[in-house]
Amino acid sequence: AATKLASAEKLMYFCTDQLGLEQDFEQKQMPEGKLLVDGFLLCIDVSRGMNRNFDDQLKFVSNLYNQLAKTKKPIVVVLTKCDEGVERYIRDAHTFALSKKNLQVVETSARSNVNVDLAFSTLVQLLDKSRGKTKIIPYFEALKQQSQQIAAAKDKYEWLVSRIVKNHNETWANVSRKMLASPEYQDYVYLEGTQKAKKLFLQHVHRLKQEHIERRRKMYLAVLPQAFEALIPDLDEIDHLSYSKVEKLLETKPDFLKWFVVLEETPWDATSHIDNMENERVPFDLMETQPAEQLYEAHLEKLRNERKRAEMRRAFKENLETSPFITPGKPWEEARSFIMNEEFYVWLEESIYMDIYSKHQKQIIEKAKEEFQELLLEYSELFYELELDAKPSKEKMGVIQDVLGEEQRFKALQKLQAERDALILKHIHFVYHPTKETCPSCPLCVDSRIEHLINSRFIRPSERNQKNLLVDSTIDRINLVILGKDGLARELANEIRALCTNDDKYVIEGKMYELSLRPIEGNVRLPVNSFQTPTFQPHGCLCLYNSKESLSYVVESIEKSRESTMGRRENHLVHLPLTLILVNKRGDTSGETLQSLIQQGQQIASKLQCVFLDPASAGIGYGRNINEKQISQVLKGLLDSKRNLNLVSSTSSIKDLADVDLRIVMCLMCGDPFNTDDLLLPILQSQTYRPSQCGTSSSV
Repeated sequence: AATKLASAEKLMYFCTDQLGLEQDFEQKQMPEGKLLVDGFLLCIDVSRGMNRNFDDQLKFVSNLYNQLAKTKKPIVVVLTKCDEGVERYIRDAHTFALSKKNLQVVETSARSNVNVDLAFSTLVQLLDKSRGKTKIIPYFEALKQQSQQIAAAKDKYEWLVSRIVKNHNETWANVSRKMLASPEYQDYVYLEGTQKAKKLFLQHVHRLKQEHIERRRKMYLAVLPQAFEALIPDLDEIDHLSYSKVEKLLETKPDFLKWFVVLEETPWDATSHIDNMENERVPFDLMETQPAEQLYEAHLEKLRNERKRAEMRRAFKENLETSPFITPGKPWEEARSFIMNEEFYVWLEESIYMDIYSKHQKQIIEKAKEEFQELLLEYSELFYELELDAKPSKEKMGVIQDVLGEEQRFKALQKLQAERDALILKHIHFVYHPTKETCPSCPLCVDSRIEHLINSRFIRPSERNQKNLLVDSTIDRINLVILGKDGLARELANEIRALCTNDDKYVIEGKMYELSLRPIEGNVRLPVNSFQTPTFQPHGCLCLYNSKESLSYVVESIEKSRESTMGRRENHLVHLPLTLILVNKRGDTSGETLQSLIQQGQQIASKLQCVFLDPASAGIGYGRNINEKQISQVLKGLLDSKRNLNLVSSTSSIKDLADVDLRIVMCLMCGDPFNTDDLLLPILQSQTYRPSQCGTSSSV
């Protein structure tokens, strides 16, 4: 039979902690004041209550149990408030349950929601034996399991929120709709409720917002040093000002609004400006923060340090310039102790001073070399008695050094003896072979500059050839003098004729030319060995040598030929194009003799202002003195020279340039403090100038 309970007030019962809060809970009347009961949860409060004796409570519960036992209904003892439970009370409650037919005890905490469902499910199992027996878990173990379950559900829910919510402007209503069907959201809400789920969402959004603000702040702070550099780079302007005055000074700068923005509402991180991604200017109220002030102090300190370092550099340079111990070529290790002090080391690294010292050394070395070069020019008589190859003996070098040794300009290079000796040898080479390559001012030699200037004014050969292919019919004939000794000239003439056709024609670039050769091997002052005859007008001369004696013969013959025509109106032999070639000795293509002959030939070619061709390689030309490629190269050069002459002679605006009696000789010195272009351009801009045929490209 069912057990019925009756209530005079027909109301639900309230815990004493809830007295006075009755209106906050739903109130239900029992139907007719009666209620059917299938089982009982006998609750025992195991917390330490105010003005309450646990033993008295246990006596009350014992009496209540005696009444309930008469109903023969299932009873489960429920220990409540175990989250604040007293160990003795819990132990006494278990002892009580054991003494009453071994009642089942469930330890619970409604506040922590631990084992509340277990209490009811245990009672249901006692009512319905068909259900499986419920395992009763102690409070602390259940609390641990529940905490792990909540933590796992919380992790999954936070992962879900972080995956969905990427923007700090998202709202809970919008995001909760997106998450509604997600099991991660459902499980967490079931365990902790919607309010805690919303709280975690709001925490995530707040974190996103703070991260966004921090990124913007870092960006602004990174821009601030650049703004300071641009707006207040002058130390004198800000060194005496306070920070507040510097802020006012910034606002007066013309480019202030390029770097800063003044907001109507502040602070900037509490306004909508944080989402204005298009505006990268720094909010000016950021200047009121400590990081901004620290950046300004760093800027100020940087300017002060830069000024101090610049002062250290100037002081160090002054030490170098005024110290008598700093001489050209002195190593840093030897000079350091004379010019360094402790303050230098404080402000700059030694590597910087070494770099300054290196540059200073370079300057004083160059100056010392220039002054030494002037000294060599002043003592030019020391270099007049050397051999043709300009290689002074040790005795001669000793004499030169003894004469110059007392000069301060000689002593200045004391630590650079190798370079000083090299300058002496270079000067000797220049004295005997004065060319633009051996000039001490190379590559700024006046000859090089003039040559470049004149070449830039002439018509290119390819253009000139296209315009004047039919100017002169005599261009199809080439008259070549071959100058040599001991059979060299006749032998080469025979070799060239062997390359010609039966009627002495030679093919160059696909065109046939009539080739006339005049080999000369004797005294050129004799009519039989003359370069020019009534029937032979030479276009060029091929000079051959294979020894020092044959080279001397070539030089003497050229000089005699030029001397014989000096002063004559028809003196084109003075400007006759020359080519000097070293002829191979059979089986001898290397060694000191060959190298010496090549070097001497190059020196003579520079002196005569003519072309020098290297000797033919072994095995090329089938035993000939020179190969076919070299012969073609010589003949092509003669053709270019003839075309230049024909171009000049065909100019209708010039009557006869060969008859011009006025010639201007201009002497320019390397190192003169004026521009070569200013002197030559007035001449080169004239319509009547033409290239000279003397064999050099630096004369007009």
